[in-house]
Parts: sequence; C-alpha cells; structure tokens
Amino acid sequence: MPEIMPFKGVLFNPEHLKKADTLICPPYDVISPSFQQQLYNSSRHNAIRLELPMEADPYGAAASRLAAWLESGDLLSDVLPAIYPYFQTFEDTEGVVHTRCGFFAAMRLYEFAEKKVLPHEKTLSGPKADRLNLFRKTQTNISSIFALYTDESKCADRVMKSFATAHEPIIDAQFQGVRNRMWRITDPALVSQFQQPLKERAVYIADGHHRYDTGVNYRNERAAANSSHTGQEPYNFILTYLANIHDEGLLIFPIHRLVHSLECMDITQFRSLLEKYFTLTDLHDRAALKLFLEREPSSYAYGVVSKGSVFGITLKCDPDTLVDPSRPVALKNLALVLLHDLILGKMLGISQESMAKQSNLLYVHDDREVFDAAESGKVQVGFVVKPTTVEQVLAVSETGEVMPQKSTFFYPKIMTGLVFNPLA
Repeated sequence: MPEIMPFKGVLFNPEHLKKADTLICPPYDVISPSFQQQLYNSSRHNAIRLELPMEADPYGAAASRLAAWLESGDLLSDVLPAIYPYFQTFEDTEGVVHTRCGFFAAMRLYEFAEKKVLPHEKTLSGPKADRLNLFRKTQTNISSIFALYTDESKCADRVMKSFATAHEPIIDAQFQGVRNRMWRITDPALVSQFQQPLKERAVYIADGHHRYDTGVNYRNERAAANSSHTGQEPYNFILTYLANIHDEGLLIFPIHRLVHSLECMDITQFRSLLEKYFTLTDLHDRAALKLFLEREPSSYAYGVVSKGSVFGITLKCDPDTLVDPSRPVALKNLALVLLHDLILGKMLGISQESMAKQSNLLYVHDDREVFDAAESGKVQVGFVVKPTTVEQVLAVSETGEVMPQKSTFFYPKIMTGLVFNPLA
C-alpha cells in the first residue's frame, strides 16, 4: 500500500568512498558524547557532522556544511533516480555470520491513522523537535528510517541479490565489525520489481519512529506554505530502508533489564514473591541460563541474576489474570508486558514514570553485561529476556497499540552517510 519511489541520492564522491569506513556513523540516538567526538576525529567528512554536529548551532552548522560539501564536490547528486540495495554482514553474539538484505527508497509519508505505515513504539516530543529543526535547516533526510514489509515470494530479494552478484558495490565499508555494502539500481524495469511487492501491503516501522513522525510534520509544514502543492514534491517522501520480514538475515536481539537504586531490595524475599506465579530453576552460570532459555518453550521465561545468584523462572499460571484485561491479545502475548506489569511494577514497585526516566531501570543488549553488573554490585538484580519476534512486532503494530519501551533491538543499526535524500 505505501508508495515507494526511486530517488536521486546524494553520495560522497567516488574518491571519498574509497575510505567509506571513516565517513559513516550510526543514527543520532545511539551516539554518546565520547563517541560523537571519536567520529569527529575519524574524518572531517564523517556524516556525524551532518547528523549530530557539535557546534553551538548544530542545525545551522549541518546546513552550511552540507551546502559547502555539495559546492566543493565532496558530495555529488545522482543524475538518475535509483533504488539502493544495502547489505549488512555481521556476527551474532555466538559468532554466527548473517547478512541482512534490504534497500533504500523514498517512501511516501502517511498519517498512522491511514494504516499504511504502522508504528510499534511511542514517540517523545524532545527528539521530534530536534529532528524537525534539522529537516528545516538542511531540507534533507540525513539518516534513514528502518521499515519492514512482508513478501513470502521474495521478489525484491531475488532482484537485488542477483544484481549484487553481478555488480561491484559502490560502497564497501567496515564499521564496528559490520560490513556495509551498497549498490545503485536505475533500470526502471528492475525498480518496478521493488515497488510491486508493497502495493498491497502495509509497512511496519522497525526503527526511526521519531524521524518518521518528524517527516510527516515537516511535510505538513511545507504543504501548508506551498500554494501550488501537488503531493509529488520530494518533501512528501522520506528516506527509508526496507527489509522483508522473510529475509534470513533479519534478526531482533533482546534488550535485558537491570534494576538499581531500590530501597530495601532483598533477593530472598523477591524469590518468595516470584514463587507464587513462577516455577524457579536454580542455575550455575551464564551458559546454564542460556541453555535454560533456549530449551524453555514458554515465552514467559526469564533469567534472574543477582550477586551470587542465578535462576530461571517460568510462568505457571494464566497470564491473562496478571495483566490489564483491556489490553489486546497481541500485547498480552508479549513476555515483556508481563515482566513490566507484574514483576517490575507490582513486585518491585517501579512506576511507569520511573521506567521511562530509567530512575531504577537500565537497558543492555548483551547478557554478559547483566552478569557483570550484578556481580560488581552496580545493580541489585538483572533480568535476561528472550528476544521479541518479528511476528509479535507486526501483530502489535496492527492493533494500533505500542510495545513497552526498549522491546526491540534490530541489529545492526542502519548506517548514516551512505546516501542522503534531498527534500527541496
């Protein structure tokens, strides 16, 4: 159902792209100040200088820098509109190699109420205001959103994999252990094979909810100010990386929970509270917990880690009686909803506000960090969780509801600096 289009991308010139490893960066929302400085130091053309400038006026700095790079030829605009296949090859936490295959396109912006593009997370006003200022000043999509579609026939997948086999990539860059390769497809006959699979399907936002919301707001601003608005202007579209949920390289990693700074936290009393609803299995170490979670068929299974203690828990009663009955089935089926509502909320007394502010709760991607933090005493207890599945993301999106925060971690992040999308 969403309309996708080829677009005339803006890329670093071929000479710069020979050192593309130094040009790309993750999206703004995962960049710490120290990492920001590290990226600045890597190259005077690193995309961080557009995505998250360090200057006092970051938006003005990004706009003037973008204009200067275009004028100097450091950045070049493609002559023909294109679809840009983008493959990321990486290892998971166990050392298994995967390649996620998708493509960049310009996707028409829709209000969520139109049910053509569906979210699964809440958005916050602060990040949207920040990104809107960047849109206004640069009139460019600096970084992409990440969206999913479903096509069991894998039409677009076959086209881009065949093209990638027959052509050298225009970008081949290593970044933090991930190989990033991108191609350019301008043949209208091939482009149409990317567009066809989406005609009767909704698209689901995997990452970049704030950027998508900002795109809609920016479009509405520009349309209101344009007396000859037609709906075909570039600002009606947003730079989007699209991946098929049936792609073998599409992985969601879990995001584990760490609890800290609670008054009167007693692990023995906590175990007693858990025993009312869960079967407890004492375990020896991280390897034993990993095996427990892999073998446990119930999605309502978690690892509980504290200093000197590791055990697994599995729900032994009906989850419907433990979560808000007004929630749709898709949310009731999420193990993270039960973890947040019952264990973190009712048993440990952490409020929704505290969870949102991370007053008593931290999030980590690697279960080793859970064990390290618990053993060092930096946290009182950690919860190792199973990953949310793609099917669960889609099911929640279709209800119009949103998941608990930090429910999904699509790895790896889509890199910024491969291609930019002008909106003027």
